[in-house]
Amino acid sequence: MKTRVTKIGFVIFAAGFAVMTAHADPFPGAAPAAGKKLFDQSKCAACHISLVGGDGSKVFTWSGHKVRSAAQLLSRVQFCVTNTGAQVFPDEVKDIAAYLNQQYYHFK
Repeated sequence: MKTRVTKIGFVIFAAGFAVMTAHADPFPGAAPAAGKKLFDQSKCAACHISLVGGDGSKVFTWSGHKVRSAAQLLSRVQFCVTNTGAQVFPDEVKDIAAYLNQQYYHFK
């Protein structure tokens, strides 16, 4: 009986760990380093500077920013790419979102 309880406990622990791990990276398979390169190449900061001044990063950190989740971040990056005409492929949007998440948002 004790062995069965131990096995069940381990299975529950492993399942819980797998769920936690799955949520630990909201952009699985994305490459934040590639996202930073794309962010720089697409001149995203220049647009952000025109909006908020300084180095443009305030767009990510001010109290009224619109992004409150990983899904919203991905959607916002896509919005920017679409509206600026940046030459970014859909899978690269995820890379940019992963970079921004790593630098500013820290969504899990």
